[in-house]
Amino acid sequence: MNIFSLIKEDFTNVKKNDPALHSSFELFFNYPGLWALFFHRISHKLYNLGLRFLPRFISAIGQFLTVIDIHPAAQIGHRVFIDHGVGVVIGETVIIGNDVIIYQQVTLGGVSTSKGKRHPTLEDNVVIGAGAKILGNITIGKNSKVGANSVVVKNVPADCTAVGIPARIIKRGYDKTPLSHNKIPDVNKEIFEYLIKRIEVLEEALPQGKQSMIKKKDHDLDEIYDNFIHSMD
Repeated sequence: MNIFSLIKEDFTNVKKNDPALHSSFELFFNYPGLWALFFHRISHKLYNLGLRFLPRFISAIGQFLTVIDIHPAAQIGHRVFIDHGVGVVIGETVIIGNDVIIYQQVTLGGVSTSKGKRHPTLEDNVVIGAGAKILGNITIGKNSKVGANSVVVKNVPADCTAVGIPARIIKRGYDKTPLSHNKIPDVNKEIFEYLIKRIEVLEEALPQGKQSMIKKKDHDLDEIYDNFIHSMD
């Protein structure tokens, strides 16, 4: 697909992903993520031709106008949607697949200054929540989601949901819902609920000595705890 077809596809893709769009006219004023991709498509094409200064200059213009920083060397696939977009940073060796959604304040960055592949790879149909930081030469697998404000420093397998600092896998299995971050469990809440229930069991055991009841409750809590830990492996 040539550069003009890619740019046309980017414009069409916004209509598919944003229900807030009411007219094509809005595309020219309210979508910095779209214009960041526009500047990147041009700078990336020139970068692949062996040029260096001109692509970086075009990228700098795009960054100034959109507040989105995309290195000209980054590889971005088809139908990528950068929603809102302000504060997004995409590093030099980033590879982004097709049908990926990236929200504002996302960083796809590196953790070293060494040469070579040092930035993340996002496979097809990945969703990255607002404020998430994906750091290093890691891979976010196909159909996976990263929760808002998470910090990911390890690979996330396909069809998983990762959340937290550092991010842990809290859900496995493909979720057909494209935007389901409201379903991400509160990890801290679940841990505190477990601890509170454990304390209640101990408080009941000490004065009353109901051993059989305590053993059953203790067993139930152990199962809850094991399931919770295994879900984050």
